Amino acid sequence: MDDHRDTPAASRLRTALAGPDAVIAPLCLSPLQARLTESLGFRAGYLSGGALGYELAVSEALLTLSELAEAARRITARSGLPLIVDGGVGFGDPVHMVRTIREIEATGAAGIEIEDQVAPKRVSHHRGIEHLVSTGAMEDRIRAAVDARRDRDFVIVARTGAVRNESFDAAVERCLAYGEAGADLAMLMPSSEAEWAEAAGRVPVPLATIAAMDARSPDAWRRLGWKLVIDPFTAHTVAVDAMRAAYAAYQRDGDTGVPLATRFAVYREFSGLAGLDEFYEIEDRTTES
Repeated sequence: MDDHRDTPAASRLRTALAGPDAVIAPLCLSPLQARLTESLGFRAGYLSGGALGYELAVSEALLTLSELAEAARRITARSGLPLIVDGGVGFGDPVHMVRTIREIEATGAAGIEIEDQVAPKRVSHHRGIEHLVSTGAMEDRIRAAVDARRDRDFVIVARTGAVRNESFDAAVERCLAYGEAGADLAMLMPSSEAEWAEAAGRVPVPLATIAAMDARSPDAWRRLGWKLVIDPFTAHTVAVDAMRAAYAAYQRDGDTGVPLATRFAVYREFSGLAGLDEFYEIEDRTTES
């Protein structure tokens, strides 16, 4: 997994995004998840603010920059997977965005996603209540982000919620403006098949979206012209659902419903997935010799 450490993660993400296929970035909340994702051939991962907020049982809106940066740092320290961090609204106005970019870039992340909701972000965005800043205010955020990054390969994704809150046409106009402001990719979430098909033809900036990765096949994503597909919830939902089902089955029946041999087989994989061999080798030469 560590074979590419000599090439910066941001450069590898740039290379992947320049290729013909869409880059699929699944949720990675932990180093173990990131290492698993990398081992399966994915070329990027996504640290979701929403998922981290749920994991801490507080909400993305109440996360601190330090909490977000520490989660990213733990992942990049133990995985070579290029990580895109959900920077939300940048924790404030453009000057706050400068510190956000510098803190997240310093973690070793490959890129950041920033969005055009109001700051401070509101918990009610989880229930679909969103308030957008003006296009000009978001352009100021993007320019501050672009100027703040030290590595020009560090990827900046500018997300708009205008499809839901204004219109598809307004979202397209915002994406054009965000590209002009310096964003590397523009992110929007179409609401119809016609909009999904039309977006790449109307927005010259490389396009990103948030969606379930299996909403379309890899070929379908490529044909539509989308460069980055972030899946922020599949890993979380399948894990929580499986845990709930096993625990509930035990409470009901005295048995989780998952054969013990199956659980132990997966558990025995953890050492390799976590990369403990390098530590075993040190101990074999020293404390266990």
